[in-house]
Amino acid sequence: MPTLYTVTLGCPKNRVDTEVMLGGLVTRGFTPVPDPAAAEVILVNTCAFIGPAKEESIDTILELARHKETGACRTLVVAGCLPQRYGERLAAELPEVDHFAGTGAVEELAPLLAGRRLPRTHLPDPDGAFGGPRVASLPVQSAYLKIAEGCDNDCAFCIIPELRGPQKSLPIAAVVAEARRLVARGAVELNLVAQDLTAYGHDLPGRPRLHELLDALGELPARWIRLLYAYPRDFPDALVEAIARTPNVVKYLDLPLQHCSDRLLRRMRRGRDGRFLRGLLARLRAGIPGLVLRTSLIAGLPGETEEDFQELCAFVREQRFERLGVFEYSDEEGTAAFAMDGKLPRATIRQRRRALMAIQRPISREKNRALVGRRIELLVEGLGEGAPLVGRHAGQAPEIDGQVYATGQAEPGAIVTVEIDKAGDYDLWGTVEGSRRLRVVP
Repeated sequence: MPTLYTVTLGCPKNRVDTEVMLGGLVTRGFTPVPDPAAAEVILVNTCAFIGPAKEESIDTILELARHKETGACRTLVVAGCLPQRYGERLAAELPEVDHFAGTGAVEELAPLLAGRRLPRTHLPDPDGAFGGPRVASLPVQSAYLKIAEGCDNDCAFCIIPELRGPQKSLPIAAVVAEARRLVARGAVELNLVAQDLTAYGHDLPGRPRLHELLDALGELPARWIRLLYAYPRDFPDALVEAIARTPNVVKYLDLPLQHCSDRLLRRMRRGRDGRFLRGLLARLRAGIPGLVLRTSLIAGLPGETEEDFQELCAFVREQRFERLGVFEYSDEEGTAAFAMDGKLPRATIRQRRRALMAIQRPISREKNRALVGRRIELLVEGLGEGAPLVGRHAGQAPEIDGQVYATGQAEPGAIVTVEIDKAGDYDLWGTVEGSRRLRVVP
């Protein structure tokens, strides 16, 4: 019964892959442990999307490799995007690692490793199968549900299609079956993830669409179903209507826009212009009352002028997104942007990101303050600093948004009503109904 320690880096889709790998290994007798020093096998599922993610992956690998000398570790496995992208180079530079497994090896890793027949570098085509029995790596009340793998878009800054292959959607019946398993395991919240949610189904027989999947998932007893990473190029009215009418689909949408300047959107190969994006945002807000919109932007793509950047700043002020993340452009070999002229100094890129977040901060604070005095539903996740409970309301996605700290008592996984007493830039404080009032310090 070999002991096993796993680390997941990068996006929620990586976390699903780790849980599938865990599922296969546990069924073959591996025992997960919380301490890497006690693990005979250490598995690191890596990210290689941008420079900082690659650095974090390498640092984590080197840190965990020490357990081969100081702990019980006999086998160190590096999986995911980093070996898929740099497999041969890593094999030459990291002798501490016993096996490298790419993104296409998610389901193959367990039988290979269990049989000790895993080659040192195992990088099957990333367009292979995905999914399978999973072991939870997070508290069970919230789960990620991957509905598609890969991507057919050609964004100039993105390496994902090379790492993950083309779009591969799971049939509606398979998604619903997985959702039922997650709910039976205790999931209150299902977060739908893919490289491109809104492209769901175009590669399947009959070409089902995302709104049809939502109709099927709406029949499940999951309290919250959330859409993460909905590419904005194709967003039909039927999808807007499905989000609005389906009670357990939370009125929250992660819509990565990346920019608003027509010139920059063309350089990014996003397929739409600023006028289309503004029209889409207006249509979403009109069609989905109470919608919480999250978007991500990129600062510093090669060729971004001061005029382009000021247009983006004005766009953030104009749209007043509830949630906003800004990435600094990362120059990645293998992407179209890597060959572009007009590269900006790193200091300029960093300053532009800070400027965008400085615009967003008071917007976020003002929207949070509008919740003071209101009663909202809170999904309890555990204990928090400064208050007995910590959790999220429906307008806060796991791991990327703020949290709610509340006075009161409830078990993790419960949904309770909380009256909001205080608001910060990103977090909220409140009191569970029926509990003693939290004293708010001005």
